Amino acid sequence: MPLIGKIALITGGSRGIGRAMAGALVREGAAVAISGRTERDLETAAAELSATASQSGAPPVLTVRADVGRSAEATQLVDEAARHFGGLDVLVNNAGVGFFSPVADLPLERWEETMATNLSAPFYCARAAIPHLRRRGGGWIINISSLAGKNPFAGGGAYCASKAALNAFSEVLMQEVRFDDIKVSYILPGSVQTRFSGHDEAGADWKIDPDEVAQVVLDLLHQAPRSLSSRIELRPSKPRK
Repeated sequence: MPLIGKIALITGGSRGIGRAMAGALVREGAAVAISGRTERDLETAAAELSATASQSGAPPVLTVRADVGRSAEATQLVDEAARHFGGLDVLVNNAGVGFFSPVADLPLERWEETMATNLSAPFYCARAAIPHLRRRGGGWIINISSLAGKNPFAGGGAYCASKAALNAFSEVLMQEVRFDDIKVSYILPGSVQTRFSGHDEAGADWKIDPDEVAQVVLDLLHQAPRSLSSRIELRPSKPRK
């Protein structure tokens, strides 16, 4: 288990893609902290992940209720995870929201929430995590973006703009910290089978499974030190026609 002794923080880790990533890292023996905004989701994830941790020998999962779109809460989250486990090796910026409507009809508060969660939160968390990663001699920052960041569509003004900006931010960050042995990668999934839209979708078996996104994260963490997959596009192999 090459991730034994590694410490990871996953934002938005209580359900969906984040929950799948947390489970994957715990199964490989990593110490994992997850954040979320809903206490009930965090409690459910904690129970499931604790059972997995007991089987793999990983430490109990740390859950923290936090709105990472707020700078103070994001910084406190990172510091608490590092303090609890004794450091930080991996930050996965996964928390995200999506509100879809024509620009003329999009409420201002929805625009602001989208930008805060999808763009500002990765900045806040990365900025807080870099000193911890440097103290450990390097590590990983992985940002979960979207193909919507390169393929904009009508009705997705806020979401597409936030993900396009996250892509640019990731590229800049990668260049700035690479010589600190901090690897920065960003993943652009296409349609993923989650309740991101707020409801279950029938007939969506063609979509990517969250576990498949989690596998990409594991592949990045296992990559040889001499190379870096900085941008990964992940799409359904057979999308709906």
